[in-house]
Amino acid sequence: MENKGLAHTDLDHNATGTVARECLEAMLGCLQPGIGNPSSAHAAGMRAKGLLQESRAEVARLIGAQSREIVFTSSGTEANHTAILGILTERPDRRHIVTSRVEHPATLRLLRHLEGSGVRVTYLPVDGEGRLAPSAVREAITPDTGLVTLMWANNETGVLFPIPEIAEATQAVGVAFHVDAVQAAGRVPIDVARVPVDMLSLSGHKLHAPPGAGALFVRKGLKIAPLLYGHQERGLRGGTENLPAIVAFARACALARADLTDQAVRIARLRNDLEQAICDRFPFARVHGALAPRLPNTSNIGFGTLDGERIMTSLDRRGIAVSLGAACAAGGMEPSHVLMAMGLDRQAALAAIRFSFGRYNTHACVDRVLAHLPEILREAAARVA
Repeated sequence: MENKGLAHTDLDHNATGTVARECLEAMLGCLQPGIGNPSSAHAAGMRAKGLLQESRAEVARLIGAQSREIVFTSSGTEANHTAILGILTERPDRRHIVTSRVEHPATLRLLRHLEGSGVRVTYLPVDGEGRLAPSAVREAITPDTGLVTLMWANNETGVLFPIPEIAEATQAVGVAFHVDAVQAAGRVPIDVARVPVDMLSLSGHKLHAPPGAGALFVRKGLKIAPLLYGHQERGLRGGTENLPAIVAFARACALARADLTDQAVRIARLRNDLEQAICDRFPFARVHGALAPRLPNTSNIGFGTLDGERIMTSLDRRGIAVSLGAACAAGGMEPSHVLMAMGLDRQAALAAIRFSFGRYNTHACVDRVLAHLPEILREAAARVA
C-alpha cells in the first residue's frame, strides 16, 4: 500500500516539527529586497541587524535569559559541540567530562572522539525508567572535572532529568554545566534565571521553525572558546548569521511561549489517550519511561517481540510518520542505546516505536493510528509466527 494521495499524519515532531505558517512568513520576509548582511553598515544591513537583535531577544525570553547571552548557531548539534569544545579549550587543565549513557548520538560521538585525545569521560547509568539520580552526578565529579553535559529531556523517551538539582550541585563545586535542551525548550518551562546552568542548547526546527538555526545560551561571565572564529556573535561564532532561519526560530519561540502551558496540557492528553488505548487493546505493549517525569508530547512504546521497523514502515505506507527507537547501520538495525541503557534486551529495543506530538496534532491523529494499528500488528505477528 502506498501513501500517495493519503492524508499525512505527522507524529515524529521530536525529529523535526511541522513548519508553522507564522515562521514561514517571517522567513520569507527576510528574503525580500532591502534586507542585507547584519554586519554591513548601510541601511539594508542595519535593517538586518535590527531583525537579528529582535530575534535574539525573543529567543532569550523563552528561557529567561538576557539577549547578550544568546549565541546563534546553525543547529542544536553545533550548539552542543561549541559548549563542550569551548570549555575544554578554555580550561585545558581539566580533562574530565561527566555525561550520561543516553545522550544524543551527536554528543556521544564527539565524546568518544575526545577520549582518543586524552579526555576522560564518565558515562552515568540510568534506571529502568530512564531516570538519572542527581547523587550519581555529584559522586562522579572530581577535581579534574571541567564539564557536566546532560540532556534536559531525552529525545527517544521524553524522560526529563532533574536539571535544577544537578545545576545546584555543579554550581556548589564550581564545575561548568551544559544542558542540551533541544527537546525540552518550548515544551516544558525553562528559566535560566532560576536554574543555574552555565550553557544551554536550543534548536529552531524542534519548535516548528525550518531547520538552519540553533542557539547556545552562555551565561554572562563564562568564557568559552569559539568553534568557528570570526567577528560575528560577539566572537563566539564566526560566519554570517542565517537571518531568515533565525527570524523564523524567534517567531517559533514566541509561539511556544504564548501558550506553553495550554499546549502541554492538550498534547499530554493526546499522548495519554494513545498510550491508554494501545495498552488496553494490546496487553503486550509497554510504555518505556512511563513512571518517570516526561515531556508531554513523547511516547516510546514497545510492541513485545514484533519488528519495530516493519511497524514503522506499515504506518508510513498509511500516511502516518513515526520513528524507531533504533539506528540504521550496515547490515541492519542497531537497537536504541537509550533503551539498552534502560535494561531492555536487543529484541525488545528493536520493537519500540516513538510517537511524538506537536501543536498541529489533534485527536484525529490518535484515532487514525488506532484505526490502522490492529491490522499492522496482525501482519507483524504473522511474520514472527
